[in-house]
Parts: sequence; C-alpha cells; structure tokens
Amino acid sequence: MITTTSFLSGVPGLLSSKEVAATAAHIARLQSANGQIPWFPRGHCDPWNHVEAAMALTVTGYGEEARGAYRWLAANQLGDGSWFNYYQGEWVKDARLDTNVCAYVATGVHHYLLATGDIDFARSMWPCVERAIDFVLRWQLSDGTIRWSLDALGRRESYALLTGSSSIFHSLRCAVALAERLDFAKPAWELAAGRLGHAVAHHPGAFAPKNEFAMDWYYPIFSGALTGELGERRMGDGWERHVMDGYGVRCVSTNDWVTAAETAECVLALDALGLTSRALDLFAFTRRHRRDDGAYWTGIAYPQQAIFPVGETTSYTGAAIILAADALTSSSPASGLFRHGELAIPLDLAEPNCSLYDGSRPAT
Repeated sequence: MITTTSFLSGVPGLLSSKEVAATAAHIARLQSANGQIPWFPRGHCDPWNHVEAAMALTVTGYGEEARGAYRWLAANQLGDGSWFNYYQGEWVKDARLDTNVCAYVATGVHHYLLATGDIDFARSMWPCVERAIDFVLRWQLSDGTIRWSLDALGRRESYALLTGSSSIFHSLRCAVALAERLDFAKPAWELAAGRLGHAVAHHPGAFAPKNEFAMDWYYPIFSGALTGELGERRMGDGWERHVMDGYGVRCVSTNDWVTAAETAECVLALDALGLTSRALDLFAFTRRHRRDDGAYWTGIAYPQQAIFPVGETTSYTGAAIILAADALTSSSPASGLFRHGELAIPLDLAEPNCSLYDGSRPAT
C-alpha cells in the first residue's frame, strides 16, 4: 500500500501546519522534471541533500515527487555504486566521490518505506542501495573508520571525517534494517556498522580534526553512535561553544554565523537523547530564518543580522526543518528514525588491541 497523505500538522506554538505545507511546496517547486532537487533555482544538486529533500517530501504528501527523486538517483548511479559530488542540471559539477554522500540513499529509502509502507517501491530501489553500500564499504579502514572520498582523478584520500563516518554509521544501520524488511541477509554490513560505530563513539583521534564545525560535535549523537549519558555529556561539553543563545547553532564555532540546517539537526540530536524541552527551545530559533514563502535562509551572520550567503535559501534547510518538526511531534510513521527507535541496537565491535574495550564488557 502506498500512503501519500501529509502526516505533519506543525509544531504547536512554533510552526503551523500551513507553514509546513508552504515549506514542502517550496521544495517541490525546486524539483526538476527529471526528479533532481537542487539547492536553489538553477543551483547545483548533491545526492546527500537531494535525499534529505526527498525525505521531507515523503512526509508532507509529495509521494510521487519523492519517488521521482529516488528514481533520479537510480538513473544516475555510476557502475561502481557511487555518485559524483555535485551535479549542475545534466552536467557534473564536481567529480569527487564522497562515501557519506553515496551512503545516504539507504537512509532515504528506509525512511520512505517506514513512512509509506510502499514495499514494492523500496524493493525496486534495493539494487541501487546495495551497490551504494558495497561501494562505501570498500573504503573502510583497518580502524573501522571509512575513508571520506576519492578525488576527481580517483585518488583515495588518506583520512576519515567524523561527521561523514557518523552519518555513514546511521546509513549502514538503515541499510541493514531495509535488508531485513526485504528478506535479504547482510551480516557483513552489520559487522561493518559495529566497527564504525565503535570508532565514532570511542576514538575521536582516528578522524581528521574538525572540532570547530558544529556537525562534528552533534553528529555522533545524531547518528546514534553516542546515546544516553555519553551523548548527554558530549552535548553539554560543546553547547556553549557551538550554540549562540537565542539564535541557534553556529556552523563554525569561530564565527557567529548561525545556520538553520545545523540548528534543526541539533534539534534531532537533542530529541534522540530525550531532551525534548531543549529541542523545542532550539527549534524556535529557526523562525529567524523563515521567509513568508516557506523557504529558509541558509544562514544569518551576527551581530549585523546579515543573510549569508547573500540571498541564499536552500532546499536542504527547509527539509531539515520539516524532519525536525516530524520528530518533535511524532507525526509520521518515520518520525522515530533519527531517534533510533526504528533501528536495531547496533553492535559495538572494537578492533584488536583496542585500548578502550577488551571484548568482555561494553565500552564506556
């Protein structure tokens, strides 16, 4: 059965159902006839944010548009299971192959299945998901982390990124759940996720240092690698550095530049920890970015309150707002995906000679 009804009725007192509908309509208007969803009119598209927008369309009643977005991915997948980093219409703008960008299709298709129950469409996307995950896991390193990309000439980058590996961890868990729902066995994927999740949670030194970026702060929580007390501790440790009180989350801790997408994703991380009151307070700050047409300014620089990049609204920003609203209200059947209630408890697999885990007890 295919469900295309909009599930979202808004966040009481913070975002009305009409406002949610306006944001979804703005994203849908950006979509090209071939299914591609660019950042903004005549802008470029990257597969990760394309999937984020497709997920927002799924839970706001745009079922056919969401399916069109996933069909675009299937049609443009390369033979090795990857996608290029950026597309400009029919052209490739950036030929880098980013492992996180390629993995996110698994999150999107699993989200679609949870929201709609449309198992036939999910099954039709399975070969695409399988090829993508197999591509990503070719680049898992001996410490469990995943090499972040190959450049345009196919040369392998030597290091992993914490944000990207955290997102891949969540995508792997979604891929395993999707496989189980479709009656495929993928134990190697589950083992790979266990190794990666352990590295994300317990070995920050295994990743290239990007501590100034907010995503490196909250993504281990957002992805489900850090939960409970460990997650709350990390959230508290980085709060003053990354959150501009009354305004939202700084994209980079060294600048008072607040971005609505990072703010909304941090809302999802707070929600995953059960910190609902703080999540609602943070979500309220995104209204500063909202335009009357339902679009959201990507970022605002303070104290000037200047829109930056100048005049830019982005499809992925509106999509992040919609997904946060869904989680806060538990509106759709997929609303718990980033709360991790729809995913099995992951394995915690340390590498041999891990200093933090001897194999006889859970890592702390």
